[in-house]
Amino acid sequence: MASEEQVELNAPHFPTEKAFEAFEVVEHTIKSEILKSRHDWNKHEPRMWSRAAGISDADLVAFNIREDLVECRSAPTSYGTIILGKIRLPAIRDDEGEGFVHVRIHDPPNRGTEDVIFHSLFTDEGNRDEDGHPTTWRAIQTRDTPLEFFNE
Repeated sequence: MASEEQVELNAPHFPTEKAFEAFEVVEHTIKSEILKSRHDWNKHEPRMWSRAAGISDADLVAFNIREDLVECRSAPTSYGTIILGKIRLPAIRDDEGEGFVHVRIHDPPNRGTEDVIFHSLFTDEGNRDEDGHPTTWRAIQTRDTPLEFFNE
């Protein structure tokens, strides 16, 4: 698996047609993984998905890749291409503005988009205290949160 030091992502940009196609292949999986993550985190740290409090599961994942994939980055690896995407969650609009999830997918070489696989969602356990424990939790990012490499 690639690490941040091994990957040179291109600059953030509006999604290309190929990116839309790749994310559409795994759109259902992305939605399922968002709900799985939300339910898992709510068991032990509900602050991770707190921006979605009071929003139904159906509304949370009521996005459309063609309309809501707003930014991408990618990088080649020896085993294909890593693609990062910033997807708007239309149901999230609060005092921080619109809400977005950062998603990582993988496109293996030589087969088009048919074999694209979901890799992970970015969940930020940040602002570590002196003991190394996180003090903030965020699965729903703001528009200004940079789309950066993550390996979760």
